[in-house]
Amino acid sequence: MKRGDVAELAGSCGLGAWTAFGVLTMAVVGHDGMALFADADILSWSVGHRPNVAVAFARGLTDTGTGLVPYALAVLAALIAGRTPRQRALAIALCLGCLGAGQALRYAVMALVARPRPPLTDWATHASGWSFPSGHTTTAALTAGLLIIAVRVRGPRGTTPLTLVIGGWGASVGLTRDYLGVHWFTDVVGGWLFALGWLGLCLWAVAHRLPDRWTPGTTDTDTDSARGTAEPTGSAAGGRTHTAPEQTDVAREQREGHAPDDPGRRGRSRPA
Repeated sequence: MKRGDVAELAGSCGLGAWTAFGVLTMAVVGHDGMALFADADILSWSVGHRPNVAVAFARGLTDTGTGLVPYALAVLAALIAGRTPRQRALAIALCLGCLGAGQALRYAVMALVARPRPPLTDWATHASGWSFPSGHTTTAALTAGLLIIAVRVRGPRGTTPLTLVIGGWGASVGLTRDYLGVHWFTDVVGGWLFALGWLGLCLWAVAHRLPDRWTPGTTDTDTDSARGTAEPTGSAAGGRTHTAPEQTDVAREQREGHAPDDPGRRGRSRPA
């Protein structure tokens, strides 16, 4: 896809996600943070289906959505997307900036909404802070999005299985938060929408504002060749071309070897 198409698609997805997130946030605030829709039923089902093996697996999976793991994966995404040392250095800064700024903005939203967590008796792991949107869910979704973008930029074809695996990991981390009883399901949905909106905004900014030579996934050779095709041929030698003089000499030789055409004999010429 062209950069303009990427920017338009990312902006549209981000705007749609922000709109849905805003509606969900108003619903949470309007109900004073209480359970919404099927939140209570989903949590009740999770509490009633917790074998020890499943709980241990959920705890291990949920731990990958916090701490150093997401930032290490963000750096990995930058190294995959960049082709030159300069692009990789810039991609690392962009990925870490996207993840870090998203975390800060998410903390601000959590403090403003101040939604209580589910009852403590339903918890199967440790948790702290407010509930909406889910921090682990947001972080894992942002990290998965960065990895998917990096994989698609580096190899647009044949990456569907890897994309599904990465996306499945990001979604599963969010689901474990509800399964372990420390978040309502709408907290998880809010984290997904928040991550999609923020990622769409960041991708729109990169695709719309970043120069071509700095864009991850392109090489200096690609940029030079694209620039060279836009320049007229023959301009490399100070704007001079040899085609016109050669054609002029050929035309002069033809005129010298033949007299002007006879008006009375069309299509024929007589010797000079």
